[in-house]
Amino acid sequence: MRKIYGKNSIISRQRFNDIAKEIFRKSIHVCSAFIPFLLKYLYWQVLSALALVTLIYCTAELMRLNGKNVPFISDITAAAARKRDENRFVLGPVTLSVGIMLTALLFNPLPASIGIYSLAFGDGLASLSGKLFGKVVLPFTFGKTVAGSLTCFTAIFISSFLVCHNATVALSLACIGMFIEVLPLKDFDNVVIPLIIAFSAQKLLGAGA
Repeated sequence: MRKIYGKNSIISRQRFNDIAKEIFRKSIHVCSAFIPFLLKYLYWQVLSALALVTLIYCTAELMRLNGKNVPFISDITAAAARKRDENRFVLGPVTLSVGIMLTALLFNPLPASIGIYSLAFGDGLASLSGKLFGKVVLPFTFGKTVAGSLTCFTAIFISSFLVCHNATVALSLACIGMFIEVLPLKDFDNVVIPLIIAFSAQKLLGAGA
């Protein structure tokens, strides 16, 4: 009985740690929702800052892999890293930054904002919801859950509608985003989601969007 209790305690502690890491990781995702607002007033400054931060992060990660931790940056990386990232270059922050920069550069402000919000809220809340409430796993999706997919759909629909004020377009974008989210893209969904959503939004809303 004591062994079973001890095992359950370890599992509970591991689950708590996993959820804590996911909350920390996805809080970074959600914070990227401030970027469309900043881009309105400081477009090139924001993009330059993102590029610089990405370069600094990549340098710090390479140093960490060679046994030289960089204060603050390496600590944040360790706190946010998933189990699959152990002893590897943690790619998530890089793809997040690259996805945002490419979306801002390639598309008009309104569809770019929709794409970035979809990344911040749709992808950001989906995995957290899946961790907390995901009981039913979708077949052939490598662990994606119904709760996560529905959260992604809802978050993209609401954020898109608040930007474009078009329920039909928002519904279409939410369906597209939910489909992308269930694909086994790992960290590269940070690039694919905002680009595809922004591209779709620009097409659906017209060239003047």
